[in-house]
Amino acid sequence: MCWSGPPKIEMGEVASPVCFELAKRLKKAPRQIAQEIQNGLPPVTGVARLDVAGAGYLNAYFDRGAFWEAARSEAQQSIPQGPSLMWQRQSIVGSQGPTPSAGSEKTDSQKSLSHKIIVEHTSINPNKAAHIGHVRNAVLGDTMARTLRHAGHNVQVQNYIDNTGVQVADVVIGLLHMEKRTPVRREDAGDGAAF
Repeated sequence: MCWSGPPKIEMGEVASPVCFELAKRLKKAPRQIAQEIQNGLPPVTGVARLDVAGAGYLNAYFDRGAFWEAARSEAQQSIPQGPSLMWQRQSIVGSQGPTPSAGSEKTDSQKSLSHKIIVEHTSINPNKAAHIGHVRNAVLGDTMARTLRHAGHNVQVQNYIDNTGVQVADVVIGLLHMEKRTPVRREDAGDGAAF
């Protein structure tokens, strides 16, 4: 099923033209098919409502409140509580703290928390003008790193600011080609220059 973003947010978060494709096969009007889908579809988790628009588009409106509640609930469940939290945080930073009791295995969340996550962002090209997009990338990268740290992950942020590799390569190639040239003597220069 094909989904795309409608031209305006008032039309929903996603829209589907699937009814136009089905109209050819079912030999019905796309709008009629869209209405049948809308009426026959059971409630979908995360979708507040499904509307029929235009000649037969299905526009879905997300239930943002339910989404954020589910995200909050999932985040609360993924943050360990009690003594296991102490063991995980110490294992992340590499201290020689308490180890798990004999016979106990690390859970998936303990395994994921013990790995280092590298967040690389804000690669501003020093050979071009900075713009608002660079600030956006810095905010997004820093937010991602802080969110992961808050969830208990070991995060390392890397900023490669001086991305001059391609520019240096261009200069080297240019110098190599320039060395192959020899100056041409021009006798007809009117200002007395030899070259």
